[in-house]
Amino acid sequence: MTENTQLQSASNATTVQGFHGENFSRRFSVAPMMDWTTSHFRYLARQLSRHALLYTEMVTTGALIHGDTARFLRHDPAEYPLALQLGGSDAGELAQCAKLAEQYGFDEVNLNVGCPSDRVQNNMIGACLMGHPDRVAEGVRAMIEATNLPVTVKHRIGIDGRESWDDLCEFIEKVAAAGCKTFIVHARIAILEGLSPKENREVPPLKYDWVYDLKQKYPHLEIIINGGIKTFDECHEHMQHTDGVMLGREAYNNPWLLASVDSEFFGAPQSSITRHDALRAMYAFIESELARGVYLTHMSRHLLGLFHGVPGGRQFRRHISENAHKPGAGLEVIQAALAKVREPERAAIAEA
Repeated sequence: MTENTQLQSASNATTVQGFHGENFSRRFSVAPMMDWTTSHFRYLARQLSRHALLYTEMVTTGALIHGDTARFLRHDPAEYPLALQLGGSDAGELAQCAKLAEQYGFDEVNLNVGCPSDRVQNNMIGACLMGHPDRVAEGVRAMIEATNLPVTVKHRIGIDGRESWDDLCEFIEKVAAAGCKTFIVHARIAILEGLSPKENREVPPLKYDWVYDLKQKYPHLEIIINGGIKTFDECHEHMQHTDGVMLGREAYNNPWLLASVDSEFFGAPQSSITRHDALRAMYAFIESELARGVYLTHMSRHLLGLFHGVPGGRQFRRHISENAHKPGAGLEVIQAALAKVREPERAAIAEA
């Protein structure tokens, strides 16, 4: 794709007034992933991309209301723009948590209607709610009334027993009537009986055309596509038919791809940052987290993919894996691991 085309595409992206006075776009986002998109990963991601919209892990309404609210909602201002994903189905609790999202400075609150785990199904959370569009609409309406933040929904294209095109349209129309304008669509159904969460990310076939058709049928809604997307070429193809793309595991396992997101999708100049720069930029954050009593391994596990495919990357990962868990392990483990990867010459970077 040429630079002019990139700029033209970026100018067509829907922008949102963020909580902090800055506009942000859902043109490219990183999916919420349990145990993965923690504050520590998000801080790394933000060293690489200024414009990608980041999401928290799913946090249940029960955990926020009855648990350690401050711990669950803690984040660094460097992570903005940042959306909070909620898991829940009680309208009153969702409204209460939407208020907390605004209070704690998030830019968006998102409702999870896609997680297929048995554990959340039993509490009427996640993909099972695809079978209860009225309940989702009630919760969305309550959140919209409780906060000034944009309220969005992330969902599947169906579940076993409710997997027709008409079922999907009924869901979209009822939730949109409640005030939701943005739908992030994982282009697979969720099979709630017989498949694990991992299998539900791989076994049901992807139906990207269904997501494209949603945008055609409901052009007034913002439709973001998710599911199995790995390359920028795929992203650009999807953006011909939808308003944006959301990447999940590819962005986590190979975070360096985020370093080109701002130039590829938002018309920004190509960044000159190196992987070494990005990691060094995290040193102060790592030290502050260690001072709070956070174990190094809780942070270092999110760094393992940074040198994916680079000579020395295997030694980098091995050193961290073998040493970060040891009692008293600190920043020196990361520094020693980084020394195992040759740093590119600045002149070579500028020429590239």
